[in-house]
Amino acid sequence: MKAHDGMYIGGEWRDGAGTDAGIAVVNPADEQLIATVPAGTAEDIDTAVRAARAALPGWAATEPAERGARLAALRDILVARKDEIAETVTAELGSPLPFSQRVQVGLPILVTGSYAELAATYAFEEKVGNSTVCLEPVGVVGAITPWNYPLHQIVNKVAPALAAGCTIVLKPAEDTPLTAQLFAEAVHEAGVPAGVFNLVTGLGPVAGQALAEHPGVDLVSFTGSTAVGRQIGATAGAAVKRVALELGGKSANVILPSADLAKAVNVGVANVMSNSGQTCSAWTRMLVHTSRYDEAVELAADAAAKYGDRIGPLVNAKQRQRVRGYIEKGVAEGARLVAGGPESPREQGYFVSPTVFADVTPEMTIAQEEIFGPVLSILRYENEADALRIANGTVYGLAGAVWAGDETEAVAFARQLDTGQVDINGGRFNHLAPFGGYKQSGVGRELGSHGLAEYLQTKSLQF
Repeated sequence: MKAHDGMYIGGEWRDGAGTDAGIAVVNPADEQLIATVPAGTAEDIDTAVRAARAALPGWAATEPAERGARLAALRDILVARKDEIAETVTAELGSPLPFSQRVQVGLPILVTGSYAELAATYAFEEKVGNSTVCLEPVGVVGAITPWNYPLHQIVNKVAPALAAGCTIVLKPAEDTPLTAQLFAEAVHEAGVPAGVFNLVTGLGPVAGQALAEHPGVDLVSFTGSTAVGRQIGATAGAAVKRVALELGGKSANVILPSADLAKAVNVGVANVMSNSGQTCSAWTRMLVHTSRYDEAVELAADAAAKYGDRIGPLVNAKQRQRVRGYIEKGVAEGARLVAGGPESPREQGYFVSPTVFADVTPEMTIAQEEIFGPVLSILRYENEADALRIANGTVYGLAGAVWAGDETEAVAFARQLDTGQVDINGGRFNHLAPFGGYKQSGVGRELGSHGLAEYLQTKSLQF
């Protein structure tokens, strides 16, 4: 798989300032090297930010309809290259190809199209009494994206920033830089002016930190761990710089006694196993009333067993060891394994077995901390008040689910959850609805008009 040996800065591919061997990109399914990309330095970040600042006045002054036209062209190019991109995601992340085609590439195509439309229709001005309120681009955006949904997370930041009139420097995750390079090619082909979008591959502590700290960056948009999000928030706060943070989750799947138990359990297990559990919004805690608990455990164990040869590997050896460590801790703290375990199911590749724990109590580590692997914890509750206490009893609040025989009952419970998004009886994901968290799951929102608003600042003109 061919990789660019430079950075995309100022509308062209150019050599980086670093002299080291670069970053190895490894296929997690077979542990083979597939490419090497440059390890960007603080100097590379500075060059990219300067290019973005130089391009900002022209792009900000571009008519929103024209910005939308560039996004529409970008969407069409992503569609034309969707198979190539999906194969690249599968190679560097390990997602099964059908999942890469349908979700890893299909979803960001929809999101890109939505911002093409929003750019042309969004109300960037409004009259309020004797004032005209203008919504203007915040400026240069430093986007730092994760590896678990490499194209989707890039699009979630770049598309609304472009629609708003911002310019961007992207630092993608070091595990999945090839997808980012393909995206940069598509941006170039779409006719986005030079310097409006820039790509620097590199390590988080070097390139990522330099981007977050750079005085020429007006907003840092980061998706990743809560620990790193705290660091970025502190750095930005010291500079009085805006941030948008989409961080960790420990979402609850609350199954009320009146629910269709089999459907709720099967959908819940599928949700946790999707993308090998590497999804921040996964419903990793299943809450079941004590009267139906044993039945739910049996259903979940049977459902998990069907995913043994259907899920891909974890992204790297470090992540596999992290997930194994959590499984071992769950056993040590007294949870009961009913499916899977820490042993690797294959001799080659960073695979972890689909794992289900029963007899999990709310204070256990596996019920409190984000594991980011195919691991489900099943907790029992006595009544709805108890279920609400458990569901809200973590530092996170990103997503969740509620199941009940009556939709009104489910909605009433969902309104009490301290979380940014709740699916009712298996409600479908909506790429136009705001996505983001309460508490330590983040600051700000992505997707739809709420995601566009993150990249705008407000000016009032009085008459």
